[in-house]
Formats: sequence, structure tokens, C-alpha cells
Amino acid sequence: MNCGKLLGVILLIDTRPKTVEIVNIAVDESVQNQGLGEKLLHFALNWAKEQHYSTVEIGTGSTSFAQLYLYQKCGFRVTNIDRNFFVDNYPEPIIENKLVLKDMIRLKKSII
Repeated sequence: MNCGKLLGVILLIDTRPKTVEIVNIAVDESVQNQGLGEKLLHFALNWAKEQHYSTVEIGTGSTSFAQLYLYQKCGFRVTNIDRNFFVDNYPEPIIENKLVLKDMIRLKKSII
């Protein structure tokens, strides 16, 4: 691993009492599929628990298959779907996995 190079980031924000949302998680393409995203998620869950949050939420695109798998593997459960989120909030179509991204999938995990 290259020391000094940023390989991944995770950003959490306080959204409601006892709830924190992961609003960004990204891993450099050169180290994807090596467990770093999962480590970042576990770091966030542990941090949230230490800070006395009871729920962690995250959202991703309905065509983000790898991310949906990872989040569910880490114990997140689908709570709702924001229909047409990406169509209504982005000026240009987003293509992911050869599909037009339309909906936001919302997931959460209880950490009490």
C-alpha cells in the first residue's frame, strides 16, 4: 500500500437526535474490492456507537449493485425508496451499470 496516498474517505453528518447519516463513502479505484469500503463502514459504525448514536443511515442509487450488497452485508436494511431522486435532482441522466439511475435506496442500521 502506498503510504501518504488517500485511498478512501467517509463522511458522516448528524441528521436527527441519535441518528447519523453516511453521506459519502468512496474508495480509490486502485484498491477497490480489497475490503477498504467495509473497513470504513465498520469504522463509522463503531464511531457512531462510541458517540452514543442509535442509528446509522445511508443512501445509494438503485443501480449501485455492489454498494447495495456491501451495505446489506454490513447489516443495513432497506427502509424506503426515494422515487426519481436522481431524475429530479440532477440536470443530466446518470448511467450506472448500463442503466439510467432514477431512484435512491435508503438503508439504516440500528447500533444500540
